[in-house]
Amino acid sequence: MWVYVIRRFLLMIPIFFVVSVIVFSLIHIVPGNPIDNLMGPGMTKAHERKLIEKYHLDKPVPVQYLIWLKNMFKGDLGRSIIEKRPVTELLLHHLPYSLSLGLSAIVLSFVLGVSMGIISAATKNTIFDHVAMLIALFGVTIPAFWLGLILILFFAVWVSWFPVSGSGTFSSLVLPAVTVGLGGAGLIARVTRVAMLEVASKDFIVMLHAKGLGKKAILLKHILRNALIPVITILGLRIGWVLGGAVTVEIVFGRPGLGQLLITGLFRRDYPVIQGAMLLLAMGIMMGTFLADVLYALTDPRVRDQHN
Repeated sequence: MWVYVIRRFLLMIPIFFVVSVIVFSLIHIVPGNPIDNLMGPGMTKAHERKLIEKYHLDKPVPVQYLIWLKNMFKGDLGRSIIEKRPVTELLLHHLPYSLSLGLSAIVLSFVLGVSMGIISAATKNTIFDHVAMLIALFGVTIPAFWLGLILILFFAVWVSWFPVSGSGTFSSLVLPAVTVGLGGAGLIARVTRVAMLEVASKDFIVMLHAKGLGKKAILLKHILRNALIPVITILGLRIGWVLGGAVTVEIVFGRPGLGQLLITGLFRRDYPVIQGAMLLLAMGIMMGTFLADVLYALTDPRVRDQHN
């Protein structure tokens, strides 16, 4: 098992370098210049040249990348060109808001998704099955920003159960978590249903029924356990997306998370902030995939046996 984990971890090293190159290159492809936001009244071309030299923007892009990479390995992600603060400090300030939203949404996605999948598979082709799959389809297809606005209108404006925006209390986390988590719950519910029906048709499940084992025990201990393998994979991939991909949701609910920081940096063309935020989000996706692989191996011995 440890051999498999170490191999998967070492595989992330070259992926990290490829991702860092892509992140750095994409920023310089986008039109615009952060220095334009620093140029005030009365500033001359000489001031502009000094600012460009200060932030190494006069050097070729490959040289800028090597400088950024060297400083990154020293723990220095640079300073915000606009706010004059260390990027690491900005990331640490905004990260807890994204983590609280992401973890809440993941728990909601897993609990609600697996529950709907179990109900749907156990009541195949009944009204309960159709209703559960209709809710799952609703969660997968509806845009997150539109769902967030609808939830705000109903639960914050009409009935005043939750605040419209903010991040100071637990109640302000409920609507954003539901908005992000419902999409994942719908996907997990559909995957769980298909996987459980597939496992239920296996020969060993038929043998368990023939031996007189209770339906509940077969459903939870044997069918569900084997059906959770693809669900774990989906959940691992969702970790990275939820932690950084809910940009529109953070904007809709006014949460000062990484998504909000990234959008602000893009508007300002603040290269160090964009690079740091995108790299952190990419690392979240990589760690989510790595965690999914490890959990997959723990659940299915055949996976780790193939790599030993």
